Amino acid sequence: MTFPQEATESLDPAELLARTAWSTLDHAYGTAEDVPQILLDLVDADLRVRSKALSRLHHVVHHQNTLYTATAPAAVYVAGVLGDVRTLETVEKEPHAFPGPMRAELLGWLDSVADAADDETAATMRRFGFPPEEYPPFVEVCRIRPLLFRTVSAFLDAPDTDVRAAAVSACIPLLDDPRLIHHRDVLVPLLRDVLAANALRQYRERAVDALGRWGQDTTGLEVRQERYAFCDAERRPQARAAEERNRDDAELPF
Repeated sequence: MTFPQEATESLDPAELLARTAWSTLDHAYGTAEDVPQILLDLVDADLRVRSKALSRLHHVVHHQNTLYTATAPAAVYVAGVLGDVRTLETVEKEPHAFPGPMRAELLGWLDSVADAADDETAATMRRFGFPPEEYPPFVEVCRIRPLLFRTVSAFLDAPDTDVRAAAVSACIPLLDDPRLIHHRDVLVPLLRDVLAANALRQYRERAVDALGRWGQDTTGLEVRQERYAFCDAERRPQARAAEERNRDDAELPF
């Protein structure tokens, strides 16, 4: 599936690593000088190395779904390496993680980053007296949404069903952007055919929620709630997976 190309900066990962002043940026544990190595390790040949890098991407760069000044440039890098064949390698899975290779995991991470800068999050921030336009990490993630969408949407036809579902899900928060909202009509059939029909309840809930918010008819798509599922029905799938990863992050050795 091909979408019109929005004007955006280069996605060359090596160039991004070289031109970014990481020491002037921050993440959950201080300055972001260690982020380039985390990003490089995502495509390492060693399963344990790339699995640890994925964990640190969640625990350090996007800790508990928080945006830091290092999050947006890291997201641009992740978008730049999505097409690398090495992202089709496996990754160690934690409990309740979503299925698929590293590529699906990275799409899920971008989903979570975009989720933290969507319209619902902006409204919540304003409600609690924190204008999102005054928070630079939020502003920066919003700025790069067309770039992220251009890359993520390239995997909407991916032969790997887990990658395809992760890509469809990741597009949802990106399409809150006024520059991208016109793409919603194209994504609607994929929400119905890929996410709403997915074996994972979390994806089905996400599809129904998005279709409803976009003014689409969800008749026949109601998700049958599993026992006790109502306790977290408002939480989104990638956020749930991220929370599982973050549960024991205080014990991570850095």
